[in-house]
Amino acid sequence: MPFDLLLTNAQVVTPTGTAVGDIGITDGKIVALGALVGSEAADSIDCTGLTVIPGLIDTQVHFREPGLEHKEDLESGTRAALTGGVTSILEMPNTSPNTTDAITLQDKLNRAAGRAWSNYGFFIGASTENAEQLGELEQLPGCPGIKIFMGSSTGSLLVSNEEDIRKVLKNGTRPCPIHAEDEPRNRARKSLISEEPSAREHPFLRDSESAIMATRQILRLSKETGRPVHVLHISTKEEPWIIDEARKAGVRATSEVTPQHLFFAGPDCYDRLGSLAQMNPPIRSEEDRAGLWRALDEGLFDVFGSDHAPHTLEEKSKPYPASPSGMPGVQTLLPVLLTFVAQGRLALETLVRMSSTRPAELYNIQGKGSIAVGMDADLTIVDVNRKWTFERAHVESKCGWSPYEGETFTGAVEHVILGGSVAVRSGERIAKPTGQMLEFR
Repeated sequence: MPFDLLLTNAQVVTPTGTAVGDIGITDGKIVALGALVGSEAADSIDCTGLTVIPGLIDTQVHFREPGLEHKEDLESGTRAALTGGVTSILEMPNTSPNTTDAITLQDKLNRAAGRAWSNYGFFIGASTENAEQLGELEQLPGCPGIKIFMGSSTGSLLVSNEEDIRKVLKNGTRPCPIHAEDEPRNRARKSLISEEPSAREHPFLRDSESAIMATRQILRLSKETGRPVHVLHISTKEEPWIIDEARKAGVRATSEVTPQHLFFAGPDCYDRLGSLAQMNPPIRSEEDRAGLWRALDEGLFDVFGSDHAPHTLEEKSKPYPASPSGMPGVQTLLPVLLTFVAQGRLALETLVRMSSTRPAELYNIQGKGSIAVGMDADLTIVDVNRKWTFERAHVESKCGWSPYEGETFTGAVEHVILGGSVAVRSGERIAKPTGQMLEFR
Protein backbone atom coordinates (compact mmCIF):
# COMPACT_ATOMS: atom_id res chain seq x y z
CA MET A 1 0.00 0.00 0.00
CA PRO A 2 1.49 3.39 -0.97
CA PHE A 3 2.25 6.00 1.67
CA ASP A 4 0.64 9.43 1.75
CA LEU A 5 4.08 10.96 2.32
CA LEU A 6 7.56 9.48 2.23
CA LEU A 7 10.66 11.11 3.71
CA THR A 8 13.85 9.55 2.41
CA ASN A 9 17.57 9.61 3.20
CA ALA A 10 17.13 11.56 6.43
CA GLN A 11 19.16 11.73 9.58
CA VAL A 12 16.33 10.66 11.91
CA VAL A 13 16.48 11.46 15.62
CA THR A 14 14.38 8.94 17.59
CA PRO A 15 14.04 8.38 21.36
CA THR A 16 16.79 5.76 21.17
CA GLY A 17 19.32 7.54 18.99
CA THR A 18 20.12 8.92 15.56
CA ALA A 19 20.35 7.00 12.27
CA VAL A 20 19.96 7.56 8.53
CA GLY A 21 16.67 6.20 7.26
CA ASP A 22 13.25 6.81 5.77
CA ILE A 23 9.85 7.63 7.27
CA GLY A 24 6.55 6.46 5.83
CA ILE A 25 3.43 8.44 6.74
CA THR A 26 -0.23 7.53 6.16
CA ASP A 27 -3.43 9.04 7.61
CA GLY A 28 -1.44 11.51 9.68
CA LYS A 29 0.57 8.81 11.46
CA ILE A 30 4.10 7.45 11.21
CA VAL A 31 3.51 3.93 9.89
CA ALA A 32 7.02 2.82 8.87
CA LEU A 33 10.65 3.54 9.68
CA GLY A 34 13.70 2.11 7.96
CA ALA A 35 14.85 1.46 4.40
CA LEU A 36 11.80 2.53 2.37
CA VAL A 37 13.38 4.04 -0.75
CA GLY A 38 11.48 2.82 -3.80
CA SER A 39 8.15 2.58 -1.98
CA GLU A 40 5.17 4.24 -3.61
CA ALA A 41 3.94 7.50 -2.11
CA ALA A 42 1.55 10.27 -3.08
CA ASP A 43 4.18 12.83 -2.07
CA SER A 44 7.82 12.62 -1.04
CA ILE A 45 10.70 14.74 0.21
CA ASP A 46 14.33 13.80 -0.33
CA CYS A 47 15.97 14.68 2.99
CA THR A 48 19.56 13.99 1.95
CA GLY A 49 21.80 16.13 4.15
CA LEU A 50 18.88 17.07 6.41
CA THR A 51 17.85 16.02 9.91
CA VAL A 52 14.32 15.03 10.93
CA ILE A 53 13.31 15.70 14.53
CA PRO A 54 9.93 15.53 16.26
CA GLY A 55 8.00 18.76 15.87
CA LEU A 56 8.82 21.04 18.77
CA ILE A 57 6.33 21.55 21.60
CA ASP A 58 6.62 25.01 23.15
CA THR A 59 4.97 24.72 26.55
CA GLN A 60 5.02 28.43 27.41
CA VAL A 61 3.71 31.07 25.01
CA HIS A 62 1.58 34.18 25.43
CA PHE A 63 -0.40 34.89 22.26
CA ARG A 64 -2.44 37.82 23.68
CA GLU A 65 -5.85 36.87 22.25
CA PRO A 66 -8.41 37.88 23.36
CA GLY A 67 -8.01 41.47 24.44
CA LEU A 68 -4.49 42.39 23.35
CA GLU A 69 -4.52 41.46 19.67
CA HIS A 70 -2.56 44.56 18.71
CA LYS A 71 0.53 42.74 20.06
CA GLU A 72 -0.26 39.22 18.85
CA ASP A 73 -3.18 36.94 18.07
CA LEU A 74 -3.66 33.20 17.71
CA GLU A 75 -3.16 33.28 13.94
CA SER A 76 0.06 35.31 13.98
CA GLY A 77 1.49 33.56 17.04
CA THR A 78 0.95 30.06 15.66
CA ARG A 79 2.23 31.22 12.28
CA ALA A 80 5.46 32.31 13.96
CA ALA A 81 5.57 28.96 15.77
CA LEU A 82 5.14 26.84 12.66
CA THR A 83 7.66 28.91 10.70
CA GLY A 84 10.17 28.18 13.45
CA GLY A 85 9.51 24.43 13.48
CA VAL A 86 7.20 24.43 16.52
CA THR A 87 4.22 22.19 15.73
CA SER A 88 2.43 22.43 19.09
CA ILE A 89 2.04 25.24 21.62
CA LEU A 90 0.61 25.56 25.11
CA GLU A 91 -0.68 29.08 25.66
CA MET A 92 -0.87 30.92 28.97
CA PRO A 93 -4.02 32.36 30.58
CA ASN A 94 -3.06 36.02 31.14
CA THR A 95 -5.15 37.40 28.31
CA SER A 96 -8.06 39.84 28.65
CA PRO A 97 -10.25 38.43 30.01
CA ASN A 98 -8.09 35.93 31.87
CA THR A 99 -8.66 32.26 31.03
CA THR A 100 -10.09 31.13 34.36
CA ASP A 101 -13.19 29.06 33.60
CA ALA A 102 -14.87 26.82 31.05
CA ILE A 103 -16.36 29.76 29.13
CA THR A 104 -13.08 31.62 28.58
CA LEU A 105 -11.29 28.36 27.70
CA GLN A 106 -13.93 27.47 25.13
CA ASP A 107 -13.71 30.97 23.68
CA LYS A 108 -10.00 30.45 22.98
CA LEU A 109 -10.64 27.02 21.47
CA ASN A 110 -13.30 28.54 19.20
CA ARG A 111 -10.94 31.34 18.16
CA ALA A 112 -8.12 28.89 17.36
CA ALA A 113 -10.23 26.52 15.25
CA GLY A 114 -9.41 27.07 11.58
CA ARG A 115 -6.93 29.88 12.34
CA ALA A 116 -4.08 28.11 14.14
CA TRP A 117 -1.06 27.07 12.10
CA SER A 118 0.21 24.82 14.90
CA ASN A 119 -1.56 22.48 17.31
CA TYR A 120 -2.69 24.12 20.53
CA GLY A 121 -3.76 23.81 24.14
CA PHE A 122 -4.67 26.50 26.65
CA PHE A 123 -3.82 26.65 30.34
CA ILE A 124 -6.42 27.81 32.83
CA GLY A 125 -5.14 30.33 35.34
CA ALA A 126 -5.44 29.85 39.07
CA SER A 127 -7.08 32.61 41.07
CA THR A 128 -8.48 33.01 44.54
CA GLU A 129 -11.98 32.88 43.05
CA ASN A 130 -11.72 29.61 41.09
CA ALA A 131 -9.44 27.58 43.38
CA GLU A 132 -12.06 25.04 44.41
CA GLN A 133 -13.09 24.36 40.79
CA LEU A 134 -9.60 23.82 39.42
CA GLY A 135 -9.69 20.02 39.74
CA GLU A 136 -12.61 19.93 37.33
CA LEU A 137 -11.37 22.73 35.08
CA GLU A 138 -8.00 21.11 34.39
CA GLN A 139 -9.78 18.07 32.91
CA LEU A 140 -11.63 20.08 30.24
CA PRO A 141 -10.77 19.27 26.61
CA GLY A 142 -7.92 21.42 25.31
CA CYS A 143 -6.54 22.21 28.77
CA PRO A 144 -3.11 20.84 29.81
CA GLY A 145 -3.36 22.09 33.39
CA ILE A 146 -3.42 25.04 35.78
CA LYS A 147 -0.94 27.94 35.71
CA ILE A 148 0.03 29.69 38.95
CA PHE A 149 1.46 33.21 38.89
CA MET A 150 3.27 33.80 42.20
CA GLY A 151 4.68 37.02 40.74
CA SER A 152 2.92 39.92 39.03
CA SER A 153 0.34 39.17 36.37
CA THR A 154 -2.91 40.62 35.06
CA GLY A 155 -6.39 40.66 36.56
CA SER A 156 -6.99 38.15 39.36
CA LEU A 157 -4.26 35.73 38.27
CA LEU A 158 -1.79 36.75 40.97
CA VAL A 159 -1.80 34.08 43.71
CA SER A 160 0.89 35.16 46.17
CA ASN A 161 -0.66 34.38 49.55
CA GLU A 162 0.62 31.05 50.88
CA GLU A 163 -2.77 29.78 51.98
CA ASP A 164 -4.23 30.59 48.55
CA ILE A 165 -1.37 28.76 46.82
CA ARG A 166 -1.91 25.78 49.10
CA LYS A 167 -5.62 25.72 48.23
CA VAL A 168 -4.83 25.80 44.49
CA LEU A 169 -2.35 22.94 44.78
CA LYS A 170 -4.86 20.82 46.69
CA ASN A 171 -7.43 21.09 43.89
CA GLY A 172 -6.24 18.96 40.99
CA THR A 173 -3.58 16.43 40.07
CA ARG A 174 -1.82 17.62 36.91
CA PRO A 175 1.58 19.36 37.06
CA CYS A 176 1.20 23.09 37.74
CA PRO A 177 3.47 25.42 35.78
CA ILE A 178 4.71 28.12 38.15
CA HIS A 179 5.90 31.69 37.66
CA ALA A 180 8.07 31.80 40.78
CA GLU A 181 8.89 35.31 41.99
CA ASP A 182 8.16 36.67 45.46
CA GLU A 183 5.56 39.39 44.97
CA PRO A 184 5.96 41.16 48.35
CA ARG A 185 9.72 41.41 47.82
CA ASN A 186 9.29 42.72 44.28
CA ARG A 187 6.88 45.39 45.48
CA ALA A 188 9.13 46.43 48.35
CA ARG A 189 12.16 46.75 46.08
CA LYS A 190 10.40 49.19 43.72
CA SER A 191 11.43 51.94 46.15
CA LEU A 192 15.09 51.21 45.35
CA ILE A 193 14.81 52.47 41.78
CA SER A 194 17.32 55.16 40.83
CA GLU A 195 16.50 58.76 39.99
CA GLU A 196 17.37 58.08 36.34
CA PRO A 197 16.06 54.53 35.88
CA SER A 198 16.90 52.23 32.99
CA ALA A 199 16.28 48.61 32.08
CA ARG A 200 19.78 47.89 33.39
CA GLU A 201 18.20 48.01 36.87
CA HIS A 202 15.62 45.33 36.12
CA PRO A 203 17.61 42.35 37.49
CA PHE A 204 18.44 44.44 40.58
CA LEU A 205 14.85 45.41 41.34
CA ARG A 206 13.53 41.88 40.64
CA ASP A 207 16.56 40.27 42.18
CA SER A 208 17.73 36.67 42.42
CA GLU A 209 16.51 36.36 45.98
CA SER A 210 12.94 37.02 44.82
CA ALA A 211 13.08 34.03 42.47
CA ILE A 212 14.88 31.82 44.99
CA MET A 213 12.39 32.61 47.77
CA ALA A 214 9.40 31.78 45.59
CA THR A 215 10.97 28.60 44.26
CA ARG A 216 11.75 27.38 47.77
CA GLN A 217 8.19 28.19 48.82
CA ILE A 218 6.51 26.34 45.96
CA LEU A 219 8.75 23.31 46.47
CA ARG A 220 7.81 23.21 50.15
CA LEU A 221 4.10 23.48 49.32
CA SER A 222 4.45 20.85 46.60
CA LYS A 223 5.95 18.46 49.12
CA GLU A 224 3.22 19.25 51.63
CA THR A 225 0.33 18.77 49.20
CA GLY A 226 1.84 16.09 46.94
CA ARG A 227 1.03 18.19 43.86
CA PRO A 228 3.63 18.13 41.05
CA VAL A 229 4.95 21.56 40.05
CA HIS A 230 6.86 22.77 37.01
CA VAL A 231 8.99 25.87 37.69
CA LEU A 232 9.17 28.06 34.60
CA HIS A 233 11.96 30.23 33.16
CA ILE A 234 14.68 29.54 35.73
CA SER A 235 16.94 32.60 35.84
CA THR A 236 19.39 32.15 38.74
CA LYS A 237 22.44 29.98 39.21
CA GLU A 238 21.06 28.67 42.52
CA GLU A 239 17.57 27.45 41.57
CA PRO A 240 18.47 24.35 39.50
CA TRP A 241 20.32 22.83 42.44
CA ILE A 242 17.58 23.82 44.90
CA ILE A 243 15.06 21.99 42.70
CA ASP A 244 17.39 19.03 42.28
CA GLU A 245 17.80 18.73 46.04
CA ALA A 246 14.03 18.82 46.48
CA ARG A 247 13.58 16.11 43.84
CA LYS A 248 16.04 13.90 45.63
CA ALA A 249 13.88 14.38 48.74
CA GLY A 250 10.82 13.13 46.87
CA VAL A 251 9.26 16.38 45.64
CA ARG A 252 7.67 15.97 42.20
CA ALA A 253 9.20 19.02 40.56
CA THR A 254 10.36 19.78 37.04
CA SER A 255 11.84 22.92 35.52
CA GLU A 256 12.21 24.96 32.34
CA VAL A 257 15.01 27.10 30.97
CA THR A 258 14.57 29.58 28.13
CA PRO A 259 17.00 30.15 25.26
CA GLN A 260 17.21 33.85 26.13
CA HIS A 261 18.46 33.14 29.67
CA LEU A 262 21.19 31.00 28.08
CA PHE A 263 21.94 33.37 25.18
CA PHE A 264 21.93 36.81 26.81
CA ALA A 265 23.53 38.19 29.99
CA GLY A 266 23.50 41.54 31.72
CA PRO A 267 24.62 44.21 31.77
CA ASP A 268 25.68 43.82 28.13
CA CYS A 269 22.24 42.89 26.79
CA TYR A 270 20.64 45.89 28.50
CA ASP A 271 23.31 48.21 27.15
CA ARG A 272 22.71 46.89 23.62
CA LEU A 273 18.95 46.27 23.65
CA GLY A 274 17.57 48.41 26.46
CA SER A 275 14.05 47.41 27.41
CA LEU A 276 13.92 44.91 24.51
CA ALA A 277 15.90 42.66 26.87
CA GLN A 278 13.46 43.23 29.73
CA MET A 279 11.51 40.16 30.84
CA ASN A 280 10.27 38.51 34.03
CA PRO A 281 12.14 36.94 35.70
CA PRO A 282 15.01 39.04 34.38
CA ILE A 283 18.01 38.09 32.31
CA ARG A 284 20.71 38.28 34.94
CA SER A 285 24.50 38.34 35.19
CA GLU A 286 27.11 36.40 33.27
CA GLU A 287 27.64 34.42 36.48
CA ASP A 288 23.99 33.38 36.49
CA ARG A 289 24.10 32.48 32.81
CA ALA A 290 27.18 30.32 33.41
CA GLY A 291 25.35 28.64 36.28
CA LEU A 292 22.39 27.84 34.04
CA TRP A 293 24.74 26.29 31.49
CA ARG A 294 26.34 24.17 34.21
CA ALA A 295 22.89 23.00 35.28
CA LEU A 296 22.00 22.18 31.67
CA ASP A 297 25.20 20.18 31.30
CA GLU A 298 24.29 18.29 34.50
CA GLY A 299 20.85 17.43 33.11
CA LEU A 300 18.96 19.41 35.76
CA PHE A 301 16.41 21.00 33.39
CA ASP A 302 13.46 19.13 31.91
CA VAL A 303 12.30 21.35 29.04
CA PHE A 304 13.15 24.34 26.91
CA GLY A 305 10.37 26.91 26.55
CA SER A 306 10.33 30.24 24.76
CA ASP A 307 8.16 32.30 27.13
CA HIS A 308 7.07 34.09 23.95
CA ALA A 309 5.61 37.33 25.34
CA PRO A 310 5.36 40.01 22.65
CA HIS A 311 4.76 43.73 23.07
CA THR A 312 4.85 46.41 20.41
CA LEU A 313 7.97 48.50 19.87
CA GLU A 314 5.95 51.55 20.90
CA GLU A 315 5.15 49.92 24.23
CA LYS A 316 8.72 48.72 24.75
CA SER A 317 10.08 52.20 24.02
CA LYS A 318 8.37 53.69 27.07
CA PRO A 319 10.88 54.82 29.68
CA TYR A 320 11.72 52.14 32.25
CA PRO A 321 9.90 50.97 34.39
CA ALA A 322 6.80 51.84 32.33
CA SER A 323 8.14 49.57 29.58
CA PRO A 324 6.43 46.15 29.75
CA SER A 325 8.38 42.95 30.38
CA GLY A 326 8.52 40.23 27.75
CA MET A 327 9.91 39.45 24.32
CA PRO A 328 8.94 37.29 21.32
CA GLY A 329 10.68 33.94 21.05
CA VAL A 330 8.59 31.09 19.67
CA GLN A 331 9.95 31.50 16.13
CA THR A 332 13.58 31.62 17.27
CA LEU A 333 13.36 28.83 19.86
CA LEU A 334 14.71 26.15 17.51
CA PRO A 335 17.27 28.27 15.60
CA VAL A 336 18.88 29.39 18.87
CA LEU A 337 19.00 25.81 20.18
CA LEU A 338 20.41 24.51 16.89
CA THR A 339 23.09 27.19 17.11
CA PHE A 340 24.00 25.87 20.56
CA VAL A 341 24.25 22.41 18.97
CA ALA A 342 26.55 23.74 16.23
CA GLN A 343 28.73 25.36 18.89
CA GLY A 344 29.13 22.01 20.61
CA ARG A 345 27.34 23.26 23.74
CA LEU A 346 24.20 21.11 23.35
CA ALA A 347 23.65 17.60 22.04
CA LEU A 348 21.00 17.23 19.34
CA GLU A 349 19.45 14.37 21.31
CA THR A 350 19.17 16.66 24.35
CA LEU A 351 17.50 19.32 22.21
CA VAL A 352 14.92 16.77 21.05
CA ARG A 353 14.35 15.38 24.53
CA MET A 354 13.84 18.81 26.11
CA SER A 355 11.87 20.40 23.25
CA SER A 356 9.67 17.51 22.14
CA THR A 357 9.77 14.24 24.07
CA ARG A 358 9.83 15.57 27.63
CA PRO A 359 7.16 18.26 27.09
CA ALA A 360 4.82 15.59 25.73
CA GLU A 361 5.53 13.38 28.73
CA LEU A 362 5.15 16.19 31.23
CA TYR A 363 1.66 17.16 30.12
CA ASN A 364 0.58 13.73 28.78
CA ILE A 365 0.11 15.08 25.24
CA GLN A 366 -1.27 12.23 23.19
CA GLY A 367 0.61 11.12 20.05
CA LYS A 368 3.29 13.80 20.18
CA GLY A 369 6.94 14.23 21.02
CA SER A 370 8.87 11.42 19.32
CA ILE A 371 9.49 9.67 16.01
CA ALA A 372 8.12 6.14 16.32
CA VAL A 373 5.60 3.98 14.52
CA GLY A 374 2.11 4.90 15.65
CA MET A 375 2.96 8.47 16.65
CA ASP A 376 1.42 11.51 14.98
CA ALA A 377 3.44 12.71 12.01
CA ASP A 378 4.39 16.14 13.37
CA LEU A 379 7.97 16.52 12.16
CA THR A 380 10.48 19.31 11.70
CA ILE A 381 13.16 18.89 9.04
CA VAL A 382 16.26 21.02 9.54
CA ASP A 383 19.59 21.77 7.94
CA VAL A 384 21.85 21.74 10.97
CA ASN A 385 24.73 23.28 9.03
CA ARG A 386 23.12 26.21 7.25
CA LYS A 387 24.28 29.59 8.50
CA TRP A 388 21.90 32.53 8.16
CA THR A 389 21.29 35.92 9.72
CA PHE A 390 17.98 36.59 11.43
CA GLU A 391 16.60 39.97 10.35
CA ARG A 392 13.50 41.94 11.25
CA ALA A 393 11.98 40.98 7.90
CA HIS A 394 11.92 37.36 9.09
CA VAL A 395 9.70 38.12 12.10
CA GLU A 396 6.22 36.58 11.80
CA SER A 397 4.96 37.78 15.19
CA LYS A 398 2.58 40.71 15.00
CA CYS A 399 4.84 42.67 17.37
CA GLY A 400 7.30 42.99 14.46
CA TRP A 401 10.65 42.72 16.27
CA SER A 402 13.01 40.27 17.92
CA PRO A 403 15.93 40.57 20.35
CA TYR A 404 17.87 38.28 17.99
CA GLU A 405 17.84 40.68 15.02
CA GLY A 406 21.24 40.65 13.37
CA GLU A 407 22.34 37.41 15.03
CA THR A 408 23.83 34.67 12.84
CA PHE A 409 22.28 31.27 13.49
CA THR A 410 23.60 27.88 12.46
CA GLY A 411 20.68 25.58 11.76
CA ALA A 412 17.56 26.37 9.75
CA VAL A 413 14.07 24.95 9.31
CA GLU A 414 13.61 23.58 5.78
CA HIS A 415 10.30 21.67 5.97
CA VAL A 416 7.59 21.08 8.57
CA ILE A 417 5.12 18.19 8.56
CA LEU A 418 1.92 18.74 10.53
CA GLY A 419 -0.59 15.94 10.92
CA GLY A 420 1.08 14.02 8.11
CA SER A 421 0.87 16.85 5.56
CA VAL A 422 3.56 19.24 4.40
CA ALA A 423 2.87 22.57 6.11
CA VAL A 424 6.22 24.24 5.31
CA ARG A 425 8.20 23.26 2.21
CA SER A 426 11.63 24.79 1.55
CA GLY A 427 10.93 27.45 4.16
CA GLU A 428 7.59 28.51 2.70
CA ARG A 429 4.24 27.88 4.42
CA ILE A 430 1.72 25.96 2.35
CA ALA A 431 -2.05 26.24 1.98
CA LYS A 432 -3.95 27.22 5.12
CA PRO A 433 -3.81 26.80 8.90
CA THR A 434 -4.45 23.17 9.89
CA GLY A 435 -3.54 23.14 13.59
CA GLN A 436 -5.69 21.00 15.86
CA MET A 437 -6.58 20.94 19.53
CA LEU A 438 -4.15 18.79 21.50
CA GLU A 439 -5.41 15.88 23.55
CA PHE A 440 -4.23 15.46 27.14
CA ARG A 441 -4.63 12.30 29.16
